[in-house]
Amino acid sequence: MAAFIVMSCLLGLGGCKKDMNDIIDDEPCVRGVVSETSDAYIVIEVNKDDDLYEDYSRILVSLEVENEKNMTDFTIGDEVAVYYNGTIEQSLPPQIHDVYAILELYEDE
Repeated sequence: MAAFIVMSCLLGLGGCKKDMNDIIDDEPCVRGVVSETSDAYIVIEVNKDDDLYEDYSRILVSLEVENEKNMTDFTIGDEVAVYYNGTIEQSLPPQIHDVYAILELYEDE
């Protein structure tokens, strides 16, 4: 029985959502500043000190987020951290579709 529950969570069939602490500890993250907004996505300008900056200066990020309770309405100029599944679609601009959480960062972080 336990194996079935674990397998369901892994396959996404059981409706198991990741805990926010697990997302922050375990998932890839990209940080940047919001440069465009819509109802379906935001575009971020990747921070120059982020590891992804060499390959991606701008990324379109889906707002279909697994952990929505930490999302806010984003405005241009907000600094955010995007936690995702590690896959960035190679398009213009590059895109992240499988988003676990988006956190707005503040000056003291």
